[in-house]
Amino acid sequence: MAWLFLSVFAAVIIFVLTGVVPRERRWRLNGKQFLSLFGLLFILGGCIATVPTGHTGILTTFGRVEDKTLEAGIHFKSPFQEVVVMDNRTQVARIELPCFSSDIQEVIINYSMNYQIEKSNAQKIYKEIGTNYYNTVMEPRIQEVVKSVIAKYTAESLVDSRDALSKQITETLTSELGAYNIVVVSTSVENIDFSDSFTDSVEAKVVAQQAMLKAKTEQEQKTMEKEQEAARQKIEADAAAQVSIIQATAEKEVLQIQADAAEYAGQKDAAVNKALSESLTEVLLRYYEIKQWDGELPDYYVSGAESVLPILGSVSTTEVGSSAISK
Repeated sequence: MAWLFLSVFAAVIIFVLTGVVPRERRWRLNGKQFLSLFGLLFILGGCIATVPTGHTGILTTFGRVEDKTLEAGIHFKSPFQEVVVMDNRTQVARIELPCFSSDIQEVIINYSMNYQIEKSNAQKIYKEIGTNYYNTVMEPRIQEVVKSVIAKYTAESLVDSRDALSKQITETLTSELGAYNIVVVSTSVENIDFSDSFTDSVEAKVVAQQAMLKAKTEQEQKTMEKEQEAARQKIEADAAAQVSIIQATAEKEVLQIQADAAEYAGQKDAAVNKALSESLTEVLLRYYEIKQWDGELPDYYVSGAESVLPILGSVSTTEVGSSAISK
């Protein structure tokens, strides 16, 4: 529309100025005034519209939104029409805002979101919201959703729950901004900053927990060492007891073997003696006695009234004989 007014204004100025005759100090029509027609060439500029790549052109006539949209490229239009360019590429919004956790701790959240408008609904967005849809709709909704989700968590649990936190914010914003034809591509909680006092208290708690964990670990180590020592002593005692049992069993078996051997030897000797006693006769004994005689008369010792035993010794035959005679 600006091109149209500029063209008309330029044509009028040229037409008036070329009609002025300085020498006659009056204005009249002349052939030079046809030059004003060149001013109308500016109107051609108002008939050409360019839509950059990644954008959608919204065509309006005297402010009224037309039903058609313009794709990227060069387009011809009426000089009475204007083209409003809407960016339909993925854009990023970053926001830093103070929040409060459920335990009333102040937290500074750095939050970012990638988004884009629905290309097919660019006309509707322009009609209902306008080109400044981020400040009008998105930023207030982002602040409200982030603060409401942060308020569900304690300050201490925020760090460990960052993934769940980001997921809840994404789901809520996707639903609410979708109603305005704005697509949430991705979101991210980039940073969570706590107050200095809270940070100091958390560090003190962590140090205490680490000390307690170290003491617990040392105690468990000592307990384990004691249990290992007790188990080792039990194993050694069991082994010694087992060795004693084995030795006792072996000694018992040896004694049994020796007893069996002695019994067998006794039985053998008894059998031999029995066999000998059964085989000896008076004639055989007399035979062995004669066979081993050396030709000398034996000495006799009278031990009683009826028994006379032959022995080998120092007693002479004469002494024995005399003793026998005298008796």
